[in-house]
Amino acid sequence: MSRSPSLPERPRLELDPDMTPDERLEALREHFKEIVQVNEQLTEQLDAARDRQHDLTDEVDQLERENETLKTSSLYIATAEELTDDGVVVKQHGNNQEVLTEVSPSIRDGLEAGDRVAINDSFGVKQILDPETDARAQAMQVDGSPDVSYSDIGGLEEQIREVREAVEEPLVNADQFREVGIEPPSGVLLHGPPGTGKTMLAKAVANETDATFIKMAGSELVRKFIGEGARLVRDLFELAAEREPAIIFIDEIDAIAAKRTESKTSGDAEVQRTMMQLLSEMDGFDERGEIRIIAATNRFDMLDRAILRPGRFDRLIEVPNPDVAGRERILEIHTQEMNLDDDVDLGAFATETDGLSGAELASLATEAGMFAIRDGRTTVQQSDLHDALEKIEADDDASSVPVAFA
Repeated sequence: MSRSPSLPERPRLELDPDMTPDERLEALREHFKEIVQVNEQLTEQLDAARDRQHDLTDEVDQLERENETLKTSSLYIATAEELTDDGVVVKQHGNNQEVLTEVSPSIRDGLEAGDRVAINDSFGVKQILDPETDARAQAMQVDGSPDVSYSDIGGLEEQIREVREAVEEPLVNADQFREVGIEPPSGVLLHGPPGTGKTMLAKAVANETDATFIKMAGSELVRKFIGEGARLVRDLFELAAEREPAIIFIDEIDAIAAKRTESKTSGDAEVQRTMMQLLSEMDGFDERGEIRIIAATNRFDMLDRAILRPGRFDRLIEVPNPDVAGRERILEIHTQEMNLDDDVDLGAFATETDGLSGAELASLATEAGMFAIRDGRTTVQQSDLHDALEKIEADDDASSVPVAFA
């Protein structure tokens, strides 16, 4: 506890009757200086006291607010399941306990079945809450456009054309579809081996359009608790409807859309429940509006036939490993910023890279640059490309060898 500062000693004036007038005047001057000095000290102490009073007042206000908060009972989140003449049936989140409770007329007038409400310890409805959108769904929205354009993708000219026709054109040129009298494709499924450019195609679409881009991985929709994955799917489509025109990109869709089995485990049942919600959102009774769906998978054989039928994914686009011309174009893209020696012939080298994917060719270009740096050179030679190819093939062979455990 802080102590109050001591007051300065009060100046006293003692005049000798035998003083001359000049001595008296000098004594009065000295006394006046002491009074001014004491006044300054008292002014400083008064200002400090006022500042301290202001700080204490703020602290008291904060403590009073905290005290009021502590005395206020907590409210719980619930859902109004049903409105009856006797009250409202609410289900508390977390324990799923259903209770018939009363509600004040002022709240009941604006309450509808399915609304989120706040209840107290006695299950009394205290207020109606705004509709909830899962924060995880909000986090999946891409705010900035990916730095990928169609020119950065080599060897996929036909696939780019089909994706643009199915996704980009309906968003930027909807009138033409109406004049022709057809509905644009509702969804596009990209399938092919890993590393062939499926995700890059989706990034290019996001970069080339002004639509809201929402991306997720199929595994992100697999949740622990019953109904949580289906709810996240519903929130994602609601978010897209609020932000339309919008594009939803689901990577590795086989995580939730695999063929259904007779398994009775709760985990498999929850995955199937999530897939059923996705199917419902893709072609439900409500018009989807300007929302386009792109999905990608490298396990096309695992997908359930229900998600492949027309009306859900109208275009199934295979993205294969590139041919010779495609591999040459990919090498040109990934070496355009590199300092290549004059003897480098990418066309001839592309014939030696049969079976490599676009991702492996990008890695090959990087490895070639590393070999040049290792030799202390600033230019990449044809020999560096061959060394990089041997390294990548050796790594592939090593990864395919079974590991024996003792």
